[in-house]
Amino acid sequence: MTGAGEQQGARAAAVAGARRIVVKVGSSSLTTAGGGLDADRVDALVDTLAKATGEKEVVLVSSGAIAAGLAPLGLDRRPRDLARQQAAASVGQGLLVARYTASFARYGRRVGQVLLTTDDTSRRAHYRNARRTLDQLLAMGAVPVVNENDTVATDEIRFGDNDRLAALVAHLVRADLLVLLSDVDGLYDGDPSTPGTSRIDEVTGPKDLEGISIGSAGKAGVGTGGMVTKVDAARIAAAAGIPVVLTSASQAADALAGRPTGTFFHRTGRRSADRLLWLAHASTPRGALTLDDGAVRAVVDGTGSLLPAGIARVEGEFSAGDPVELRDAAGRAVARGLVAFDAAEIPQLLGRSTRDLARELGPEYEREVVHRDDLVVLRR
Repeated sequence: MTGAGEQQGARAAAVAGARRIVVKVGSSSLTTAGGGLDADRVDALVDTLAKATGEKEVVLVSSGAIAAGLAPLGLDRRPRDLARQQAAASVGQGLLVARYTASFARYGRRVGQVLLTTDDTSRRAHYRNARRTLDQLLAMGAVPVVNENDTVATDEIRFGDNDRLAALVAHLVRADLLVLLSDVDGLYDGDPSTPGTSRIDEVTGPKDLEGISIGSAGKAGVGTGGMVTKVDAARIAAAAGIPVVLTSASQAADALAGRPTGTFFHRTGRRSADRLLWLAHASTPRGALTLDDGAVRAVVDGTGSLLPAGIARVEGEFSAGDPVELRDAAGRAVARGLVAFDAAEIPQLLGRSTRDLARELGPEYEREVVHRDDLVVLRR
């Protein structure tokens, strides 16, 4: 770790230089214990964002739709079944955006709702559309309010938590800073309720997290995510070249002013090919292709696409365009990609050259099973 003065300077510089900021807020910071929206909490957050960001562009990733829909539907707790979660989200999302619209209107700011699923961001055309919409909203002075599309998202196309969604949105919009707000004021080296634990002021890389039991380092509120999801999100963003501040919603003003609050995650990498970050972190494989040793080398160590000749086995039910896992002979996932064929088509292609396939089945089969542009390496 660096010295306190150097750390504070890095944080202040990162915040001061950020022209585009993604702020994520959790359900527990917006709702009452009974599950309804707390208008005062929403207004307090909007007050902070409006006053602290000035001319900066802000994207707000907001949880709270399901929680906001509980009380109006007579539910006393978050349901476990997907259908009732979707119903609560359908009611709550409208209430949430209406509250944000009214609150930001006090500052002459418009709000635009953007609901995403993983399909919207791992497929090339959908990814471009999502980026274009967000960029246009910001260019027109609106505040995009982003949430997972809980009303239609199934287990197969869910992000799972809005912390990870926020990290990926920060990359999507090329943000300069990500601020994760919850009911915990930072990352601790143990359970914050246990005497003797202390807050970690900064994380410069993975080594700073060694020996820390993140699972017990604070659990955030009533939402779906805890500290584990927040640290994972911070790692994703930092590895993509985006610094992160993790703190409580009550300290949002200090975080946006660059003052020493919460935990500051330094950049650990540079921006990668945009859509591939989503493919690696946001997609859920619908099946798997087992590769022979030559194909593994070509995919992992080379720059080649995956051809039919290098595939030994196919598993799962998927359609062309779906994400699939690419495995070595030992069953280890080495890459992930968007497949160009349906699962039912691939068995007849196994181990065969594209030239032979084109001659026998037609020219449309003279192509890659997974193109290099639709492939991300997970293991080297």
